[in-house]
Amino acid sequence: MLDLSELYQFITYAECGTLSAAAEILHISQPTLTRTMHHVEEAFGAPLFHRGKNRIELTDTGKVAVEQASSLLAEAEKAIQAVQAFERNQHMITIHSCAPVPLWSLLPELSRRFPENIISSKLTTNMDEIIQNVISGNADIGILPQSCPHKDLRCIPYLQEQLYVCIPEEHTLAEQSHLSLSQINGFNCLLRDEIGFWTDLVKKKMPASRFLVQTDEFEFEELVRTSTLLCFSSNRAADPNQTLKGRKLIPLTDPEVNITYHLISPVSSSTTVLSSQEK
Repeated sequence: MLDLSELYQFITYAECGTLSAAAEILHISQPTLTRTMHHVEEAFGAPLFHRGKNRIELTDTGKVAVEQASSLLAEAEKAIQAVQAFERNQHMITIHSCAPVPLWSLLPELSRRFPENIISSKLTTNMDEIIQNVISGNADIGILPQSCPHKDLRCIPYLQEQLYVCIPEEHTLAEQSHLSLSQINGFNCLLRDEIGFWTDLVKKKMPASRFLVQTDEFEFEELVRTSTLLCFSSNRAADPNQTLKGRKLIPLTDPEVNITYHLISPVSSSTTVLSSQEK
């Protein structure tokens, strides 16, 4: 029976064309490689080589054997990768979230409770995709901005977030104690990139506004400090650099921006350590 290393040596010889060149690439002696070629030929049970005085060449049967050996080696590599991926997944908890804020507390919590596991997360704006990925097993935990009654899912409230609009103190709207998205519709705004479903939500509710989306945090903070554009924050966001100094944080009253995040996981999931207590 051939092993994978012998198949690899056989294929390497076929690619190089000579035993000496293949032996050099494989870092083995030419006599060792010659013995391997004999074993390969015996295992296939057919003449694979034309043998001359100082060299061997593949027969037509040998060329077919190389093709089959290549297929076997490729399948073996796929099998190895599949097993390794399965093993990694056994020690990985995957989270698909609609927004970054709940990940700030959930990721450390899971790392503490499952120290042997790798915790991975992904932001997505498609709620149906999150649900389907959890149901199908592509994600262990999903985070949604609302509850999800589904017979195959466990759904628990996790964390509340309220959105604020941050307005320069000299702005006419700064006199207000509360605002709605419709009241600020038409004013141009700064947005951070990678904020999940919030981007689509405010763009939908504020069709007359233009949004300057910033991917660089430093540039975002500089624009907040130096421009009169509106921006957003929430009751969960800290401001360690005092970026919002000189701005008034006004709560938004729309129910769509005052949410309770819910965690979903398959009913059969072993990740049942998550608390159902709302934070």
